[in-house]
Amino acid sequence: MGRADSWLGTDQRLAMDRMCSQVRRRIVLTALLLAAGTVLAAAQDADYRVDPAQSSVEFTLGDVLHTVRGTFKVKQGDLQVEADGKVSGQVVVDAASGDSGSGMRDRKMHKEVLESTRYPEIAFRPDRIDGAVASSGKSSVLIHGMFNIHGTDREITVPAQVETSGEQWTATVHFTVPYQKWGMKNPSTLFLRVSDTVEIDLVATGTVVRHTAHSAQ
Repeated sequence: MGRADSWLGTDQRLAMDRMCSQVRRRIVLTALLLAAGTVLAAAQDADYRVDPAQSSVEFTLGDVLHTVRGTFKVKQGDLQVEADGKVSGQVVVDAASGDSGSGMRDRKMHKEVLESTRYPEIAFRPDRIDGAVASSGKSSVLIHGMFNIHGTDREITVPAQVETSGEQWTATVHFTVPYQKWGMKNPSTLFLRVSDTVEIDLVATGTVVRHTAHSAQ
């Protein structure tokens, strides 16, 4: 005990010690309650609904002369995420909406590569999230699932940045599609050589509805 409180009597010192101890316990209890609240919020089941008008898909394809960039339109999406990380649902992209800004190039892409008349949709059906999605703020997770393009399912795991704020959410996903290895034609010609892979950047935005785990049961 220091000089500053040496003038206190024994009973006063004991009372002060008890008060300090109570304050510390309250601080610890408050911190634990806040942490528990965060964990419970993150452990809820949730529906992540995609707003196609606010979502986008961009693709990047390299060739010997310049880089080709283009877009696809998101048709619809609805994902059900369970507290244990299991996911169901899908995000669907309109294959025929692919646009690189060149009519000749796009006709070749749709007719010879994507065959979008025969395979009009590109879909991602996730089944698992590795990592926790925070109820507020940014999270980095890995999403595993099946990517369907050109009529064939391919198993992929992609990194995603997820940001939530209230009832709004946005996920940013980047991955590479080795389209030639996946059975699609490389559109290269004698005078134009393009990469056999294409970079995909998906930004999905929408609303989230949270509910207690298994509340529907």
